[in-house]
Amino acid sequence: MRTRWYKDAVVYQIYPRSFCDSDGDGIGDLRGIISKLDYLQELGVDAVWLSPIYASPNEDNGYDISDYRSIMPEFGTMDDFKEMVAGLHARGIRLIMDLVANHTSDEHEWFRQSRSSVDNPYRDYYIWRKGKGKNGKRPPNNWTSNFLGPAWEYDAQTQEYYLHLFARKQPDLNWDNPKVRREIADICNYWFELGVDGFRCDVITYVSKTPGLPDACDVPLRGLKYYAIGPNYHAYMHELYLNSWSKYDSMTVGEAAGVSCDDAPSCIDETREELDSIFGFEHVNFCDRFCMVIPRKLNLPKFKRVLARWQAMPKTCQPTLFLENHDQSRSLPRFVGDYGALRKEAAKSLAISMMFQRGTPYIYQGQEIGMTNCAFGDDEYRDIMSINALKAVTKYAPLCKGIVRNVLAHAARDHARTPMQWNASHGAGFTDGAPWMKINPNHTEIHVEESMRDPDGIFGFYRDLLRYRKGNDLVIEGDFVLEYPKDKRLFVYRRTLGARQLLVIANYTNRKVKFRLPAACVDQPSALVLSSYRDTAPTAGDCVLRPYEAAVYEIGKST
Repeated sequence: MRTRWYKDAVVYQIYPRSFCDSDGDGIGDLRGIISKLDYLQELGVDAVWLSPIYASPNEDNGYDISDYRSIMPEFGTMDDFKEMVAGLHARGIRLIMDLVANHTSDEHEWFRQSRSSVDNPYRDYYIWRKGKGKNGKRPPNNWTSNFLGPAWEYDAQTQEYYLHLFARKQPDLNWDNPKVRREIADICNYWFELGVDGFRCDVITYVSKTPGLPDACDVPLRGLKYYAIGPNYHAYMHELYLNSWSKYDSMTVGEAAGVSCDDAPSCIDETREELDSIFGFEHVNFCDRFCMVIPRKLNLPKFKRVLARWQAMPKTCQPTLFLENHDQSRSLPRFVGDYGALRKEAAKSLAISMMFQRGTPYIYQGQEIGMTNCAFGDDEYRDIMSINALKAVTKYAPLCKGIVRNVLAHAARDHARTPMQWNASHGAGFTDGAPWMKINPNHTEIHVEESMRDPDGIFGFYRDLLRYRKGNDLVIEGDFVLEYPKDKRLFVYRRTLGARQLLVIANYTNRKVKFRLPAACVDQPSALVLSSYRDTAPTAGDCVLRPYEAAVYEIGKST
């Protein structure tokens, strides 16, 4: 029986390579995670989403899988995995695995067989096409890869091209082949039987391509409209639900690039029997379609408007609440700008404004202590997107290198992947060896030990927030009412359930801002629940909010 436990859950994402290294090789591993299970329990999370730990050559840090049923040796063994699952469950924490099923590694046995000959039984597991032109040496269409360059790679052995929407070593699976869909269901069931409680489905909205694979004219990602929510997408998700997900008390969340709020109900409404939820990116790509190319300041009215639309979905649709993950730079510089000495207050303000909405909140490792972006030199980037961008600009447009460096300084995925900052030691408590990527130098000031012993620390704040939220039907089920939607400085909303109300106030600026109590709260008793400052007013009223001051009040309840 599916209990939909995720509606009252907070999920913590672990990027294993950067979480905790147990053996001194500089790479995080499963035994490192096991050593931190008490930390996760103290924080109060209900589930852990684990980025890929499967066997992989690491072209894209594990998102290129060579064996779906094996553990990457750098991370440990299957026995380590089983011990980790048992330890999580003993602490009341569920496990969500990363399901990467749009593509595999080119080192997967399926692809080795597929490229061996045009007659191989595995040939149709992937998307192969003859090239265009007299000699067949031009790609089958003009689609571009999400990682820059063409989305097709020529294979000399069979003289055809294979499709890769990401790196050339990540060939796309052919979901139109029912054998592929059966394989994916069997993989899910394999991990369910090992105790996994759900899946985060990587770029799952890309699995159905438009028949004929026509040329596209959209830029910069030419082809997106021909593979995001393709013609057979819903049928394939429903089939996977029936053959796997529905058989367990599971949860699924899909990475849904190319999907807007308008599309979301057709993907996640409970009556659809497809995914349980999706990550939409409208609110984190808040500027425009070029926001990753030209980083800009937060447009708060637009940000609020997007979030309000997701909140307005039917109660049979579960939103996701997040500001950070392994593909996003850290949230503080993106959403609050120049926070200066008010890092703690700014981090708390963001948490308050996001986590009191309806939906399943996600905390990315280090977010709970206010980790920040890191300054990198050109040779210190480790993400394939960053490396490719620097190579391309060096080769084709060296005069633009400064622009690319500026983009990476703001938006590179590397910022989220720096090792977890556990303490102020040389290896930040992450490793005793040489770390696989740069540790942020500010770990001497920003680290778990400091935050946990600080009575006003971000960690304790998150812990208190999660405790208040747990089992609170007003937060879980209440209606969302946005106040002052055009205000460029304040994010204010109410949650209502019957006669009960919560008022959430957040100043997104480093300046003092006048606040006027919404009409629905005037002349009502109130009591402070949580705030970003220790001396916030105990009752709600007109006031001047300090920089990044945020607060939650129960309305109708006196102190």
